[in-house]
Parts: sequence; structure tokens; C-alpha cells
Amino acid sequence: MISLILALIVLLVGFAVYGKLVEKVFAPDDRQTPAVAINDGVDCVPMKPWKAFLVQLLNIAGTGPIFGALMGACFGPVVFLWIVFGSILGGAVHDYMSGMISCRHRGASIAELSGVYLGNAARWIMRVFSIVLLTLTGTVFVTSPAALIARLTPGFLNEKLWIIVILLYYVLATLLPIDKLIGKLYPIFGVILIVMAVSVLGGTIFGGYHIPELTLRDLHPQGLPVWPFMFVTVACGAISGFHATQSPMIAKCITSEKQGRSIFYGAMIAESVIALIWAAAGVAFYGATDLLNDAISTLGQSGTVYQIANTMLGVVGGALAVVGVVVCPITSGDTAFRSARLILAEITRLDQRKIKNRLIITLPLLGVGAVLTQLDFNVLWRYFSWSNQTLAMIALWVATAYLMKEGKRRYGSLITALPASFMSAVSVTYILMAGEGFGLSASIAYPIGAAFALALLVAYAAALARTARNRL
Repeated sequence: MISLILALIVLLVGFAVYGKLVEKVFAPDDRQTPAVAINDGVDCVPMKPWKAFLVQLLNIAGTGPIFGALMGACFGPVVFLWIVFGSILGGAVHDYMSGMISCRHRGASIAELSGVYLGNAARWIMRVFSIVLLTLTGTVFVTSPAALIARLTPGFLNEKLWIIVILLYYVLATLLPIDKLIGKLYPIFGVILIVMAVSVLGGTIFGGYHIPELTLRDLHPQGLPVWPFMFVTVACGAISGFHATQSPMIAKCITSEKQGRSIFYGAMIAESVIALIWAAAGVAFYGATDLLNDAISTLGQSGTVYQIANTMLGVVGGALAVVGVVVCPITSGDTAFRSARLILAEITRLDQRKIKNRLIITLPLLGVGAVLTQLDFNVLWRYFSWSNQTLAMIALWVATAYLMKEGKRRYGSLITALPASFMSAVSVTYILMAGEGFGLSASIAYPIGAAFALALLVAYAAALARTARNRL
């Protein structure tokens, strides 16, 4: 229990202290934001800070901080460290920079920013990578909530029917101006999300459950090594490249750069709190990582969530908690497809103020998502997880290039270069070792992953030295 309380405190201190440092390095000013300068009535729309925070939180808080946290808890309490420090030093920095740099480029996507700071080849790689990731994300966030809703409704309202209903909602959320549907529903969903988190935390603390204290031991029952598997399994609760596709959406809606820390950095910290709560609930409820792993294998992620919530909080409380869990993926799935629409609009240059142009992009996009829902969720999740962390790696290198180019304090770019190097090692090592990758042994994958990260860090140091010499 002490480890959970300390972890929550460290997250809050991280927001207050490290978040302030990150803000100081970026140096927000009083220039006009896209919401003010463009204000197109569709995507660039002024939004109140509290509403922008809730929309950002719901955009990024998909199933990752819940399903990912539960799967990460199979490694044991060591997962608490990754959620806390991964978020403060990596994830929240990643989200803040993605949003703020986009804000200074008229709300451009991470793909376009990659082209500006890493070259045209990077732009096209990231365009393809982002669209694939967003389509996978949207699909994953159709099937998982549909499975949960089906558990709460009569038998004739089955999972396939709910998939159709959710997809129809996604069509509307992708097409309509951001303040018409998303802007009105998300504050309500935000309250539900907060109630869910508080309820599960209360059920864990006051339900007589024991949360194991912190240990660095790998307790995964299948023997999966913490490095790199835990760092990919727990994505959205610590650091997630998907967020780099979402932050530009809210960058189009903030009315002052100085709102960035509370909205972008703060939303990531809030998501990590949700991840901590579910990781703690998982290990506390089942009492051992092998039992938690068995539950996930037998019941699936949705079934495990339902069992924890229903047992801890009773039928009514459990239903409310599950509704909160349902809100997370739905409010990330709709904006995943919306972000994909915006990236495709950048490529095709179709004016998104016209409903016809939005339909031309949206309907085929959702059609692909509908086809992908027929694939196995676990397979989709594994590919999503790796591509997600690879995108985070690239986004952090984009932010590093931006900070170097803008001359933000000579060593200020270290706040992005160090987590970028770390995620580079994670991403490469994972794809070399994973079954869906090359299936290599740790003795081969570890040195290659480390060498790749070191090479990038050396290239960064050389570029930093050149930049310093050019300024003399």
C-alpha cells in the first residue's frame, strides 16, 4: 500500500517540479495559437482550458492505462516504477512537446513535423506509420469496449451489434466539428472517468486487499523479461506514441501557449494515475501475478476488468466502473480516426471545412477499421504496442531536433534526447525478441538494441556540438 501512495505522490511532485522545468525549456509566449489565428469552425476551434484538458485526457486514455496496466502488473510491482518515471521523464514530456510544437506550426500533425525537422523521407515514413497506427488504434478501441458493453446488456445486444453502434458513432465524431459532439460529450465522459478511477482506488484500499510492496524482481509467470517487454506492454500509462497524434488535435483548440503544461503534461500525469490504480487493483485483487495472468488468459482483458470491478464494488458500483472503462477506449478510438482524417487531409490537401471532403476521407477509413475488427484482438494489440512505442521514439527525436534548432538552452534538448534514446533501445530490442518480430535471443537483441540507442545518442551529441560551433 505504501508503494502505491508514494507513487501517486511522486507523480504529483513530478508535475509540479519537472513539468515546470520542461515548460521553462520550451518557453511558451503570447503568440497567437491556431484556435485564434485560424479558427475554421471545424478543427481549429477555441476551447476553455478545463474542457481542453478533459478532451486531451480522454483522447489519450484508451485501453492502455487499463488493459496495458493489468498486463504490465503481471511483471509485479516493478511496473509502478515504469508508470511513474516513464510518465514524468518521458510520456508527459513527449505529449507536451508534441502539442506545443504543433501549436507553433498551425496545428500540424506529427508526420508533418517530422518532415520539417527530420527531412522529407521522415515525413512520408511517419505519414504511413501514423495512419497505420491510428487505424489499428481505432480498431482496437472498437472491439474492447464492445466486448465490455455486451457483458452489461441483454444477450441479444451482442458484441457484433455494439461494434456497429460504436463505428457509427465514430463516423459522426470524425466528421462533425470538434466542439459539436466531442466538445459536448467529453466533459460528461470526464466525470464518469474520474468516478471510475476513484471507485476502483477506494475498492482496492478499503476492500481489505493487499498491495505487494515494491520489488525489482521480475515476477512474470511466463518468464517474460522486464526489459524490453514491460516497457512496451505498459504504453499509454507511461509513454505512448499514439499521444503524439492526439496532442496536435488539442493544439488547434488551446487559446494560449501558457495553458500547455496543465493540458498536455497534466493530462499524461492524470492518465498515469489511472494506470497506477488499475495495476495496483490487478495485483491486489488476484494476489499473485500468476493468478492475474491466468485471469487475463482465460477471461481476456475485458473479462478481467469486469471481474475486478464487479467483485470489488458490487453489481451497481462494478457497472459504473466498467462504464468508466468503456469511456476510455471509445473516446480515444473516435479521435484516432479523426487524427487519421487530418493527416490524410494534409496529404491530399482537401479542404476540411467542406463536409463532402471530410466524407471522402472518413468513410473509406472507417471501412478499413470495420474489416480489421474481425481480426484477433491480442494480435492487433501486440502490433499496436510495438508501433506505438516506435512512434514515441520518433516523436521524441523530432522534439529534440526542434529544441536544438530553436536554440532553447544549449543542453535543454537533453530532456527529450535521453528518453528518445531509451525508447530507441526499447523499440529495437522488442521487435528483435518478440514472437511477432524476429524472435531472436536476448544475447543477440540486447547488444543490438543498446548499440542502436548509443549510435543515435552519439549522433545527437555530434549535432549538438555542430550547433554550438555554428553559433560562435
